[in-house]
Amino acid sequence: MGLQIRDDRQMKALTGLSQTQFAHLLPVFSDIYQTTQQQTYEQGVESGTRTRTPGGGSKGKLPTMADKLLFVLYYYKTYPTFDVLGTQFDMVRSKAHENLHKLSPILHNTLGYCLPISYLVLNSLM
Repeated sequence: MGLQIRDDRQMKALTGLSQTQFAHLLPVFSDIYQTTQQQTYEQGVESGTRTRTPGGGSKGKLPTMADKLLFVLYYYKTYPTFDVLGTQFDMVRSKAHENLHKLSPILHNTLGYCLPISYLVLNSLM
């Protein structure tokens, strides 16, 4: 499900970014997400706790990188409750909480990497 963004004005209202800024941030977010996932996988293999190969298991409610980035930006722009956030993205509140706490450090690292755009994000979120 997710949010249906119709235009640039709505994108800014829901995420604090224009569609161009979002498109600029997305590949960096994706790279950092993939790196983080690979590190988590390797740590699980080393410790012996990893039982599935990457990509195994059930698929989540945020299937694309754009959905993941939109989810975390929407939260920090609007600060909804987890009940509302879950409803907006078709998931239960506990999964909304879990996804937010998984994706927040990735967004933080992304903004640290994209320093010029992070000022725009921080200014629009405040």
